[in-house]
Amino acid sequence: MHPRIIARLDIKGPNLVKGVHLEGLRVLGRPEDFARYYYETGADELLYQDIVASLYGRNSLHDVISKTARGVFIPLAVGGGLRSVEDIRSVLKAGADKVVLNTAAIKNPEFITAASRRFGSSTIVVAIECIRQADGGYLAYTDNGREFTGRDAISWAVQAEELGAGELVVTSVDREGTGTGFDLTLTKLVTSKVSIPVIAHGGAGQLQDIRDVIVEGGADAVAVASMLHYNAITTQYVSADETLEGNRDFLKGRRTFQVVEARAMNEIKQFLSTSGIACRNGVADRFAT
Repeated sequence: MHPRIIARLDIKGPNLVKGVHLEGLRVLGRPEDFARYYYETGADELLYQDIVASLYGRNSLHDVISKTARGVFIPLAVGGGLRSVEDIRSVLKAGADKVVLNTAAIKNPEFITAASRRFGSSTIVVAIECIRQADGGYLAYTDNGREFTGRDAISWAVQAEELGAGELVVTSVDREGTGTGFDLTLTKLVTSKVSIPVIAHGGAGQLQDIRDVIVEGGADAVAVASMLHYNAITTQYVSADETLEGNRDFLKGRRTFQVVEARAMNEIKQFLSTSGIACRNGVADRFAT
């Protein structure tokens, strides 16, 4: 199977946001604009994450999902605030193809089983936010790495598969937004223990980082945010609507902006191809399993 390159878009209200270590969120623009650009430049999938859904106890992405689904024809996964079968049904009806579960799954693991039986395991993705400990182990957190769950991240990954998850998103909270590369040890630990696809997330800053997490970490897919967002902004593909909450000026002076390469989706795939990693090309290939 060819590795998938997924554009991750963190959402707060109607806006695309970006932070470091899943915190310090700043507004970048309208998510549907970025999503369209990533679709046109070769993204295999999109991942929308309502970054404040758990805090407020609801998912508010229905309008954003609907707007995106009308013009983007690749799989769309949606996470944040999904606590019931009805919540899942609602976002799927709005246009999502998959759902991403974290907090609700941690609190009630059987929710994974109920959801996979109702909608199919291929629809159910479990997200695991991991923080490395002093002893070298990894613990699972929720609420953007703020809430400790008491669970070992690797054991939870194995259990999530056993309960019916069809895929995992493994986030290194330590690396997220830093551009310092993926936690290859974490990724390899998970991929060596489960048989379902693993999406690596957190740390992409250079093209080589993406290649390494696939080859050395064994990731089946890679979720990329900063590299793509910075490219979309610097190429001025997305409109600089000054009426939006927040601004993008902070990017120019941030250390992470200087560290992270601004790359388009097609540049990432071209690099992987020249590195001997075959990627999907075209809409038909993107939907192929």
